[in-house]
Amino acid sequence: MNNSVTDHPVVLFDGVCNFCNRMVSFAILNDKKGNLKFAPLESEAGKSLRDQFQISPTADTIVFINKGVPYTYANAAIRICKYLDWPAKALYAFIIIPSFMSQPIYKWFAKRRYKWFGKRESCMIPTPEVSNRFLV
Repeated sequence: MNNSVTDHPVVLFDGVCNFCNRMVSFAILNDKKGNLKFAPLESEAGKSLRDQFQISPTADTIVFINKGVPYTYANAAIRICKYLDWPAKALYAFIIIPSFMSQPIYKWFAKRRYKWFGKRESCMIPTPEVSNRFLV
């Protein structure tokens, strides 16, 4: 994967998770400048970035790559909010919660997300209006 891909903040997400797909839609809607790029973890781009940044293929998390630094779990989710428009950007305030508290809560939620929100058979297909925001 070339470096120009990671010149933008990149969000890797579980492409078959209904909750994750809703959160990606929320981020797209609230990032009108188009700063964030996206790729399902299951995609070629997602696998390549996971390998490049040494993220375990079994990691049950969203991954946020910003300026060459990968973040996972709550650290990723909160940092993504910094790139959103107001008022969604206000969620970045949760950065003050120490990782030793936020990470276990995120992991607890992640283990239950399929049970609570369901799962798709395949990854989401972006609409033509936002397809340029997705890495191939």
